[in-house]
Amino acid sequence: MAQKRFFKATRHYSGVGDYLFDIFNYTFLVLLCVVMLYPFLNQLAVSLNEASDSLRGGIYLWPREFTWANYEHVFGEASIVNSFFISVLRTIIGTLTSVLGTAMVAYTISRKDFVLKKFVTIAFVLTMYFNGGLIPNYILVKELNLLDSFWVYIIPGIIGVFNLIVIRSFIEGIPESLFESAKIDGAGDFTIFIKIVLPLSLPVLATVSLFVAVYQWNSWFDVFLYNSSSANLSTLQYELMKILQNSNASMSGKTAADAFANANASANMVSPTSIRATMTIVASLPIIMVYPFLQKYFVKGLTLGGVKG
Repeated sequence: MAQKRFFKATRHYSGVGDYLFDIFNYTFLVLLCVVMLYPFLNQLAVSLNEASDSLRGGIYLWPREFTWANYEHVFGEASIVNSFFISVLRTIIGTLTSVLGTAMVAYTISRKDFVLKKFVTIAFVLTMYFNGGLIPNYILVKELNLLDSFWVYIIPGIIGVFNLIVIRSFIEGIPESLFESAKIDGAGDFTIFIKIVLPLSLPVLATVSLFVAVYQWNSWFDVFLYNSSSANLSTLQYELMKILQNSNASMSGKTAADAFANANASANMVSPTSIRATMTIVASLPIIMVYPFLQKYFVKGLTLGGVKG
């Protein structure tokens, strides 16, 4: 009887513990979602609110005076449409070439029969710790005739060392028997890479693709360094940065009190705060729309790619 009462009490306390854990877990996740979503929703509200009214503050999740003026100002720039096209083209081509090139090198250095495996791996890893610096990189790009060229966005970033290590670790986890069976059937390394490695590495490739796409989409400093004189090669991020600088310059001599005093006369005015919020939404929305399609691969690819075997 004592033993039965013990097991009954154990099950009772176990059930209470599970119930309390569920409450804590759901509460924590809800709070985490609120903390992560609030900044984005706040920026969305500010971007849809009149700039002069935004200077008063107190805007949280909903615009107080709704307007499209901020977006009209941003997209009213003649260079925005072309720069958006360049950014999309850069992101697509840069992601495809980088993922494919990195995967090919990762497959090569993952093979046990590759004589220079250790040397090549060390040579790539050293580049993560030692860098020539800004000026040598600029000279290299100039000598390669990549200045004022679209390919300066693509060629320097074909191989990403961190992504290389992640993909190599994933490939090393593929059973060696698959490669041996393919070689017995007469398949070469290129055939094995295309028909075996790429299909089985889809989770890690999707994860790396997201990393590369976000980098390519958000990058603007290389535009400033190498293509600032070529307006037709400007990217969206660089154009948005220039709009923000111009907005800051135009508002540098004004105060919040001046803006309030002229609020009725300048209903369509913009401010650095409103432009910054609008830029955040414009720059973030395309990547946010792409992420759900890659989410199912993200955790699996990153976990398996980071742990050998």
